[in-house]
Amino acid sequence: MSTADHNANGPFEGPEKLLEIWFAPSPADVPSAIDGKRGLRKVPRLVWEEMLDIVKCKILSVVEGAEMDAYLLSESSFFVSPHRLILKTCGTTLNLLGVPRILEIARDAGLPTVHRLFYSRKAFMFPERQHGPHRDWRAEIEFLDNLFPNGSAYTVGKVNGDHWVLYLTAPESGTSVNGDTAPSTPQSVSHEVDGVDTKPSDASPDTGPEGPSEDETDDAIASDYTIEILMTHLSPEGRAPFFSKSSPEDEDATAGADGLALSSEIGITNIFPSNITTLDAYSFAPCGYSCNALLKWRPDAGQNPACPGEGYYTIHVTPEDGWSYASFECNVPLATKPTNKSTDVPDLKTLIRRVVDIFRPGKLTLTLFISSKDNDAAEEEEGETTIEAAQRAFKAALMYPSYGRRKSEGEPQCGGAEPGAGLYKRTDKINYEFGGYDLAFASFELRTAPSS
Repeated sequence: MSTADHNANGPFEGPEKLLEIWFAPSPADVPSAIDGKRGLRKVPRLVWEEMLDIVKCKILSVVEGAEMDAYLLSESSFFVSPHRLILKTCGTTLNLLGVPRILEIARDAGLPTVHRLFYSRKAFMFPERQHGPHRDWRAEIEFLDNLFPNGSAYTVGKVNGDHWVLYLTAPESGTSVNGDTAPSTPQSVSHEVDGVDTKPSDASPDTGPEGPSEDETDDAIASDYTIEILMTHLSPEGRAPFFSKSSPEDEDATAGADGLALSSEIGITNIFPSNITTLDAYSFAPCGYSCNALLKWRPDAGQNPACPGEGYYTIHVTPEDGWSYASFECNVPLATKPTNKSTDVPDLKTLIRRVVDIFRPGKLTLTLFISSKDNDAAEEEEGETTIEAAQRAFKAALMYPSYGRRKSEGEPQCGGAEPGAGLYKRTDKINYEFGGYDLAFASFELRTAPSS
């Protein structure tokens, strides 16, 4: 994410505003294709650029995949599928002000109604620097309530600490994509802070306006799955690579190549198998980094709109001391049990370790938002629900000292890996069961957090 223009004017807001709008339950429900593209993918780039002007960000590059298009932005990312779009923007961008124009564009593309909308973000570091409805969570709720009569808003986590806010709408028909009753309040909530169970009221809603194994494939296809890892207080070693060696004058010419080289150098290219990954990266001058990756997690991706097989991950980094931040987001369904091959899509625990080991944050928040055709009844062999299994994977990834950062070539090994995730303690754990969508939320911090 671009930070070049902010040092003189104050700190840069790394935490992003994440907007996801579905105009149909799946690509198969979108009208006929033109030149191989359906629905929103038919919209010309110039039209999206005009919408993004309202939001106050620019397109840097685009990768066209089998099932979606991934736009790298001056402030984060934009993903377009036939039936939905995902707009993720940082800094003082005006994400929500783009919604009315997005609705117009979708209508012109033959998608006149919104099936579901999701808006979420981590608590801002510098809320006083925001503009428009983003100055305050209740102002954001009011803005969305004026557009959508069936929305619900939630605050997840400590209101006076690390927390995450969510606004979501019910499908127009009153049922979710899986036929479950859409939520106005959570069906059930479990909450644990610093290892102690608390009453459900501690998770307070706001009122007001590898790929999967063969036996998991059917559930994975039916799932809408998003994992976010939101990291602050990055270690000096985690921040250092993201200060560009190129001058701002050379940024346009070298940013893409520099971004790809950096991705390889620090291990971003190893998060998922290279044979399924198409990576687009950008290294900002004097500092900052963004990347989008399209992931063909099914070999038949793009062949059947009823069976999605392409996903994405996206990473954004603000490395400055004092407000360092990095985010990772991915929508590829991940197994909660370990995989056996290096060429497999990683399981959830392995993915978390690979990401956290790159940035070594002092604090981090994880969210897993998942929908499935049988979500209320889905259990694993141990009797766990999907989100309970996710919480176990979060804990196993971060609280047990079973891995560490690999030394770079030429560095002394000193008898083994440096201590890594085992240094973390969990400070918050909340599970929401919405009915069709479930959320696992957890916060962690180093036992001795760095000062940056």
